Amino acid sequence: MSVPVYFRSLIFTIFVPGTVAGLVPFWLAKSKIDAAMWGKSPVSQLSDILGYALVAIGGLIYLWCVYDFTFAGRGTPAIFDPPKKLVVRGLYKYVRNPMYVGVIALILGQVFLYGSPFVLLYAIGFAIVFMLFVKFYEEPHLSKKFGQNYLNYKARVNRWIPSLVKKV
Repeated sequence: MSVPVYFRSLIFTIFVPGTVAGLVPFWLAKSKIDAAMWGKSPVSQLSDILGYALVAIGGLIYLWCVYDFTFAGRGTPAIFDPPKKLVVRGLYKYVRNPMYVGVIALILGQVFLYGSPFVLLYAIGFAIVFMLFVKFYEEPHLSKKFGQNYLNYKARVNRWIPSLVKKV
């Protein structure tokens, strides 16, 4: 019996992004969280608002992308169970890597919530890892797998910064 793709996506999300963008930043900031519980200044309240906004936006971006991978691409975000079809709908119409952008936004939100330099360094490190992974593994792999369809998509849509202006 085959496990449904939506269940595989859910399991992956819980274990991988749940750990990378949830548990690890929490552990890195643990001592800072304990100290922050004693009182909030107006600056820290503003920081919290920005942090919660980034966490919410990043989480929603990630979930939207997983939905598109699961139901349009017929696969998961996992490297060992990727979409069978090229996903170019939803946020992927505007930027080629919205899922990574969402995960980084989620981690950066925790930088503001926890006020932890360790979480900031972690976010920067993960952003670098994502950039290198996309450039040296993912893009060559997608070019090979989807051929001219991916190359046309790549020519139309920016890698990291969303474009609201259509390229011809």
